[in-house]
Amino acid sequence: MSEDLNPIAPQEQSVEQEETIDYSNKGLKELTDIFQELLDSEDMQQQYKNAEALKAAFYKTLRREKLASGAAEIPEGELDPFAEIERGFKELYSQYKERRNAFLKEQEIKKEANYNSKLSIIEELKALLERQEDVSQTFPLFREIQNKWREVGPVAQNKVKDLYETYQHYVEMFYDYLKLNREMRDLDFKKNLEIKEELCKKAEELSQRENVVEAFRELQKLHEQWKEIGPVDAANRESIWERFKAATSVINKKHQAYFEEQKGKEKENLEAKSNLCEKVEEFVKTEIKDSNVWNTLSKEIENIQKEWKTIGYASKKENQKVYDRFRAACDEFFARKREFYNEFKDKMQDNVAKKIELCEKAEALKDSEDWKATSDALIELQRQWKEIGPVTRKKSEQIWKRFRAACDEFYNRRDAHRGGSNAEQSENLRKKKELIAEINEFVAEGKESAREAFKEFQERWNSIGFVPIKEKENIQAEFRNAVNEKFAQFRESAGRYASRAEKGFKSERDRLVQKYLRKEQDIATWENNIGFFAKSKNAEALLENLRKEIEQAKRDLAELEAQIKEYDKKQEEQQ
Repeated sequence: MSEDLNPIAPQEQSVEQEETIDYSNKGLKELTDIFQELLDSEDMQQQYKNAEALKAAFYKTLRREKLASGAAEIPEGELDPFAEIERGFKELYSQYKERRNAFLKEQEIKKEANYNSKLSIIEELKALLERQEDVSQTFPLFREIQNKWREVGPVAQNKVKDLYETYQHYVEMFYDYLKLNREMRDLDFKKNLEIKEELCKKAEELSQRENVVEAFRELQKLHEQWKEIGPVDAANRESIWERFKAATSVINKKHQAYFEEQKGKEKENLEAKSNLCEKVEEFVKTEIKDSNVWNTLSKEIENIQKEWKTIGYASKKENQKVYDRFRAACDEFFARKREFYNEFKDKMQDNVAKKIELCEKAEALKDSEDWKATSDALIELQRQWKEIGPVTRKKSEQIWKRFRAACDEFYNRRDAHRGGSNAEQSENLRKKKELIAEINEFVAEGKESAREAFKEFQERWNSIGFVPIKEKENIQAEFRNAVNEKFAQFRESAGRYASRAEKGFKSERDRLVQKYLRKEQDIATWENNIGFFAKSKNAEALLENLRKEIEQAKRDLAELEAQIKEYDKKQEEQQ
């Protein structure tokens, strides 16, 4: 019977199939410190297992941080801020390579020495066979030779087969020689059986271990020991091998099942990570022209990144690939976001220049006494002012005051020239129009900023006196529309002040109508936002929330309309 040393263990399965450490979320200094600790440990196996992964992670992180800091291309003559830390890492890697090469050379020397030692042991065995002595004298020497053989370490892989076959050949010759003395042969069979029974017991204990990878590794050592033990008597030969093979089969099946389960989990993890990649890639493809949408999607991506960290590893072959894909999509999204805001800042700078030009034109007209032509010219400048986009809040108030001062100076002179009882009301009308223009110009920088601005605009509006009666309704409607348009998205923050604005409405019907108009504006804003996600198949969660808001708003709209009709009906009955 030929004893197959491991009949069930898959030949292609590596014993060292363990999860490697993920270094992708480490910084440059942290990676360098980990490498230094690894070298200090002098554990060559751990160094070999982790060095290349550390190197790959270091240079991926280095490229990413260079891109993020704008240091990817250093102009000639300027210092590279990353040069020193890269030099330090290269030095550590060089130390590792030197140690590794020295270690491998040392192992080769040891293996060669072991090979020569085993050749010498074979020569001793050959010499023992040639001795014409009593078995009782030669057998202890044979046992000593066997022990010496087991104590010698490994040899080069390409020499193992021939060496082992040669050794086994002479061992078998010695046992043939032992047949001449049955008593000594039976004693050796009994000793071998005892050793093999102990190995069976150890293998059976291993089959109960929870850590199947560790159990499999220990099993390989038992097989190596089994291989070195001589034969047992014919009566026990088949049974002892079947016992050992049965324990081996249990461990191998558990080992195989464990890695099949791991493969299934890795496949699920890869699928989950690929889905997250697709979501971010869809965001990258989405055309975005509104800062609110950028902020919403940025928050969504941050949540996706948190979800990514909760997912386990994919296979070694795919894990780095899917991470690189995810990182590239995120980087591209945020690069586009930076580009958007850079362009937005440039546009605001252009708008500042355009508004300064209008200020200069208004200042050139402020001393004119051609009242009609100059008034028309200033109205045209104000129209142009409205058409120019926003500027930074820091510049907005300053430049608006300059423009308004020039206009005020002209209008004050004109009104003083004209005189009359309507001069003050006309001036109030002009101030309210300018305030409405300022509201249209306003750019919110957050909820708190919006709330304070809303309060300030309301107080200023209330502080301005009466306007000509024929303009009252129109100017009031313009003010309400401007406020609703600018502060609709901050309604939650500004809501506590809404009642103050509504106090100016003439009746309960006005209040209902204004709520109706604001609700219409909300619906228009949300439906506009939906347009930004029209091409995004993975933005379904955001779309669903917006659709629910719109449906609720439409129900509120219908209820307000019913209330207005009911109010009108009561008014008619009273009349």
